[in-house]
Amino acid sequence: MKTAAFFDLDKTVIAKSSTLAFGRPFYRAGFVGKRTLMKFGFAQLFYVLFGADEDQLERARDQMLTLTSGWHRAEIEQLVEETLEEVADPLVYAEALTLIDEHKREGREVYLVSASPIEIVRPIGRHIGVTNIIATKVKTDAAGFFLPELDVYAMGPGKAAAIKDLAEREGIDLSESYAYSDSITDTPMMEVVGHPVAVNPEKELRKVAEERDWPIVLFTRQVSLGTRLRQPVPIISGATVVAALLGAIGMALLKRRAARV
Repeated sequence: MKTAAFFDLDKTVIAKSSTLAFGRPFYRAGFVGKRTLMKFGFAQLFYVLFGADEDQLERARDQMLTLTSGWHRAEIEQLVEETLEEVADPLVYAEALTLIDEHKREGREVYLVSASPIEIVRPIGRHIGVTNIIATKVKTDAAGFFLPELDVYAMGPGKAAAIKDLAEREGIDLSESYAYSDSITDTPMMEVVGHPVAVNPEKELRKVAEERDWPIVLFTRQVSLGTRLRQPVPIISGATVVAALLGAIGMALLKRRAARV
């Protein structure tokens, strides 16, 4: 059977909230006003300092639906594509990129799994070489304009359900697959795979990871997306990160086996 690696996007592959990061381009294009832009800024600062719990994400979801109602899907994705290098400089974790490359070399399908809208996640994925996307989808009318309703909400249990459905359709062995995230809200996603890995975990996820002997890794090196497009991340750096990760996973597995004896 096939295997896969599922990467949360915000604060796992990139260092910011992908949706909040595009506040300024949305303002310049006339999609949001100054007051909303200021809210984007404060929300981004809070997110970086403290993360986001499920209630906060639910409120952000409702605010997003109200804000984006009437926007056109194609215009948003084009705007994200055109401003991506500006917004994402530097934004992407080099360690995440090298792990993505390593999983591909080992024959695994790589997926970005995000609660952010697919119109934002998909352009980011294209630029880092990941075209398999699980993300939130907002309903549109026949002309392509957003409605204040969700078609798919890829958050918390929604991520886990989407991954299970995908595995059944594509014949993916989840017991031999990997999942990476920083957030306690992604515990359901991490529980459905055989190799969950906590990345830069917030306090609650770190506690869960330590209790369950899940590997914990730290991503610190942010790189320019433009640099990534022009040249690959050095193989030596990637090998070092992967070796450290595999060592952590090996130690976690040994602890689990010892606990069963």
